[in-house]
Amino acid sequence: MTAPGRFRTRGQPAAVGAVTAMLASGMPHALLLAGPTGIGKDTLADDIAAALLCRAPDPASRPCRECRACRTFEHGNHPDVHRLVPTGPGLVIHIGGRDERGVRDLVRDLSLMPVEAGARVAVVTAADRMTEDAQSAFLKTLEEPPAGTVLILTAADEERLLPTIRSRCVRIRLGPVSRREVEGLLVDGALADAPLAARLARLSGGRPGEAVALARAPEGLVIRSEVGRTLLDLTGANRADRLRIGRDLLARAGELDASVRTATQAHGAGGSAPARASRGRKADRAVAERAAEPVDGESPAAGLTAGPAAGPAARIPPSERRAAALALVAIWRDVARDLALVTLGEPGDVRQLELLEDLEAAAGRLPAGFAAAQLHLLDVAGERLEGNVSPELVVDMLALGWAS
Repeated sequence: MTAPGRFRTRGQPAAVGAVTAMLASGMPHALLLAGPTGIGKDTLADDIAAALLCRAPDPASRPCRECRACRTFEHGNHPDVHRLVPTGPGLVIHIGGRDERGVRDLVRDLSLMPVEAGARVAVVTAADRMTEDAQSAFLKTLEEPPAGTVLILTAADEERLLPTIRSRCVRIRLGPVSRREVEGLLVDGALADAPLAARLARLSGGRPGEAVALARAPEGLVIRSEVGRTLLDLTGANRADRLRIGRDLLARAGELDASVRTATQAHGAGGSAPARASRGRKADRAVAERAAEPVDGESPAAGLTAGPAAGPAARIPPSERRAAALALVAIWRDVARDLALVTLGEPGDVRQLELLEDLEAAAGRLPAGFAAAQLHLLDVAGERLEGNVSPELVVDMLALGWAS
């Protein structure tokens, strides 16, 4: 089944096929697009919204990208599109009544009559970042949305949504995109030449959004390699140096996050840094299980149970400090994953090929099971950052446990 009109979602045939069938037979009132960060959920949400609002005579050609409704949507000012995104220090969606736009604001907007007298679309980006109060306030609208309204939710971790929210949505799962598809997207979009596209496709782990973000911020790619190489060297450093260099890496990750966010915003796309960590990825867990052997004399969670206080917080907005820590944890996880693969004798699957010699050298001197244990610690670190634990403290704990 081919996609209707001019869908921009690539490498998701099952998801696009499901949407195509829904557009032809009748769109449900609520959709939940689930999948890892950078996988293409926001692009698919926009494709669906554009198709619903398009005024092309032939439904099979929607979105046509040419009618007045499509052009208005493309410029981001269609009056019947309502968006809600995480905001504030914790990057969450509140119930409302604060400085940030919240669920109550969206509910109020949807209670008004549509401007174009046609379909209305509400897109809740990262709906899993809604507070429990916000989810409860949203539930009534989800159960009985205004006539002609379609609600589209995206979520990287759908388990954080209330069961009552999930049960009222038709779920569409998006999975990793093939390297060839990501390469084609980058080359066709004139974002990278073939060699760079191949490198970004491998590095992104099947997440085209992250590949595009790094292509638009080449300095971020340099920082990423630098951080990865430093992490490998760090395994042989003493405790004091690990703490000091860990903070330096946090600052570099902040520069990476800022460069990618700036480049992304300059191109009019949503989102921020590419390398965000939340829950550990299933593929990384699979590598860990295959490589798992206890590290001598140490519990897998030992590195996150003690350590020095984080010290005075830098005069940086909390949301930026947290984003920097998440970016660093994501790079750290890729390094640990690649170490596990090299240990298993599968170097052809590593994501950072430019670090292969360093990975092989580190794998030769580190104890069996080191990488697997670190992947567990990094999963815990990502969860703690999502829970608003001090970014500096989390990085300190990781650095203390990152030793041969």
